[in-house]
Amino acid sequence: MDAVNPATDEQLDSYEEHTEGEVDDALDRASDAFEEWRERPMRDRERLLSAAADTLRENKREYAETITREMGKPIDQAVAEVEKCAQGCDHYAEHASTYLSADHHPSPPGTTAKTVYEPLGPVLAVMPWNFPFWQVFRFAAPSLAAGNVGLLKHASNVPGCALAIESVFRDAGFPEGAFQSLLISSDRVDDILADDRVRAATVTGSGPAGSAVAATAGEHLKKTVLELGGSDPFVVLDDADVADAAETGAWARNKNGGQSCIAAKRFVVHTDVYDEFRRRFTDEVESFAVGDPMADDTDLGSQAKPDLLSDLHDQVTASVEAGATLVTGGEPLDREGAFYPPTILTDVPEGCPVDSEETFGPVAAVYEVADEASAVELANDTEFGLGASVWTADRDRGERVARRIDAGCVYVNQLVKSDPRVPFGGVGDSGYGRELAGDGIREFVNRKTVWVE
Repeated sequence: MDAVNPATDEQLDSYEEHTEGEVDDALDRASDAFEEWRERPMRDRERLLSAAADTLRENKREYAETITREMGKPIDQAVAEVEKCAQGCDHYAEHASTYLSADHHPSPPGTTAKTVYEPLGPVLAVMPWNFPFWQVFRFAAPSLAAGNVGLLKHASNVPGCALAIESVFRDAGFPEGAFQSLLISSDRVDDILADDRVRAATVTGSGPAGSAVAATAGEHLKKTVLELGGSDPFVVLDDADVADAAETGAWARNKNGGQSCIAAKRFVVHTDVYDEFRRRFTDEVESFAVGDPMADDTDLGSQAKPDLLSDLHDQVTASVEAGATLVTGGEPLDREGAFYPPTILTDVPEGCPVDSEETFGPVAAVYEVADEASAVELANDTEFGLGASVWTADRDRGERVARRIDAGCVYVNQLVKSDPRVPFGGVGDSGYGRELAGDGIREFVNRKTVWVE
């Protein structure tokens, strides 16, 4: 399992995959740890999560450099990702006991009826490379707080991140086996999920990956949460603050090199403001500095892998050949590393790749629509349903339009983001279940009814 810097093509390190015996030992450790961890008082678990937050902050530059070297995001964005993980740990350190307090129900006089929330056991997390720390911590913090233990199967191009995350929990004082990273290939996931010692699974990644895990989990009647792809619309209505929408939209498409499920991907713009938005939006994306991800003034680093850049460029090329207009970008940069510039396409034909597929990189499709109804119709013209953004000067109008868009979360006059305080997840081909907030911590628990006469 090789870690390669996508900005330089340099091999960083090579890791041995865990053998069958090592994985079996890890599952035994997880089972043993769960029996002890589930009995820990909630206050102890919260205290250890707070210690994990401290560990993250104390070593944030070291962790950020590992992120940047393995998957190419700019170092300042990597530092911000580690800080967000610390915030997530802090959130559950403060609120886990409230989220999991018993719910009382009406019952006959002299009886007590309530729902209590008890952990399920070892949970397998299959996680992606694009936010290699945050995607893991938004699962791990609530799940560990609930009394579960974690088994991480991380993406094969970020093994250093996987081991660093395991070390965070170890250094914070979590018991042995409470959180372990398994360095394994994807074709070994089914066998692990089928093992009786694993009680549930969560997946963030592609649709095929989620479907495969869900099928195996369903066969063995195990709970799953899936956070899959997205093709988020960014709707700009005729009364929007166009300058603000263009500035925020440029960042919403290109943050993290555009490699985000919740990135704005389809820009749906009312005809009355279309020309101004396109001009401002183009100026914004052309101002971004693409270069060395270790430099503090870089806005976009490299794409995570050369083959991903090639796939993205194929989507752009096929869309232009189908009739789309290339406004800016559209060619890999002529330099070492997997660098692709911010790219804008207009006059996008229905059914071409940038219209019908998820583009996982800095490529924006911009559409012109005649009215609000057409904007909503186009926003919903996708099999995905992860997030959406609506821009308007009228907050009531924004909320009304938000309610008409089929997505797991809609932000008005803001880019789509995940936040520990609110549930996160999608509908349709974007998956099911929720992460974060109270909904997230209650995904992997037994909602047990206790009736006492």
